[in-house]
Amino acid sequence: MNPLWYSRIIWAMTSTVMITGSAMGDNSLSDAKKKEVVYAMYADYKKDFSAVTDISPQQAMELLKKDAVVLVDTRKPAEMKVSMLPHAITQNEFLSHPEKYAGKTVVGYCTTSYRSGVFAREMDEKGISVRNLEGGILAWTLEGGKVYDENGEETNRIHVYGKKWNYVPAGYEAVMFSLWEQMF
Repeated sequence: MNPLWYSRIIWAMTSTVMITGSAMGDNSLSDAKKKEVVYAMYADYKKDFSAVTDISPQQAMELLKKDAVVLVDTRKPAEMKVSMLPHAITQNEFLSHPEKYAGKTVVGYCTTSYRSGVFAREMDEKGISVRNLEGGILAWTLEGGKVYDENGEETNRIHVYGKKWNYVPAGYEAVMFSLWEQMF
């Protein structure tokens, strides 16, 4: 059996156990408790990119008001299609011309900012400064930030990747990949 397929099967079996247990998102929690969970998840992920500089959602929102930030979405296209942070660009857009954003604070994000933390670490290794949004799009919305659909309209939908990350604020709808889509 191909080692890649074998690792995906093991991952799927492990993930199935994880999402059926206590790791699954819980929408019965208050938004304050969801915030605690999202920031705790992020703190756990942070060990994989400990040298990366973080930025809080509130700090990023302040920079956005001053037009002093570039928000870089590091998620899959299907996730971005559901919603993105205001005026965000894709990772590919950023990588095609990083010099275009000189003079602005570059902030990467994803669902809870694991993928964007890895992206920020990789950019740092290339000498490009990218901060990581603490807690990602979930923390952003739990802190009162808005999200926008592919037409630029405000929306209450957030792609949370999978059940484990289903901590959307009250009044928001979670969209997620099936286990199969998460694997591939």
